[in-house]
Amino acid sequence: MPENRLNSPARKPLYTAAERARRDASAWTLVQGILAPVQFLIFLVSLALVLRYLATGEGYWAATLSILAKTATLYLIMVTGAIWEKVVFGQYLLAPAFFWEDVFSFAVIALHTAYILALWTGALSPDGLMVLALAAYAAYAINAAQFVLKLRMARLDAAVAE
Repeated sequence: MPENRLNSPARKPLYTAAERARRDASAWTLVQGILAPVQFLIFLVSLALVLRYLATGEGYWAATLSILAKTATLYLIMVTGAIWEKVVFGQYLLAPAFFWEDVFSFAVIALHTAYILALWTGALSPDGLMVLALAAYAAYAINAAQFVLKLRMARLDAAVAE
């Protein structure tokens, strides 16, 4: 296999042997493994509803409810992910292996929370709310890609370790 940044021998493995053992033994790994695709599915449905509203002006409440469901799922995965990090790495957030993913997660959460606050206070028009949701969704998509790359790195590390 040609070397690249993901499988370069100069790159430190994502997990130590002890961290990998804790990851594999933790029920929180399964929780994350279930919540991540559920959140992504909710995101796809919600994105379609938001775009439908912006294109046609129809379905505002369906789009709004879907954004609230996406945000609730995001909060849930963030809390359970922090617990997972504590179990695996010994700290709730910003473990070196996931530092930048966690930092970007804060931006994702901030944008989703800004949506909730703007909805609650009436600070934005319906169109403004949907545009804010799209900004939150763009940040989420970037963050999801970060985590998928880390999952790939972990799989490559495991293949090298075998």
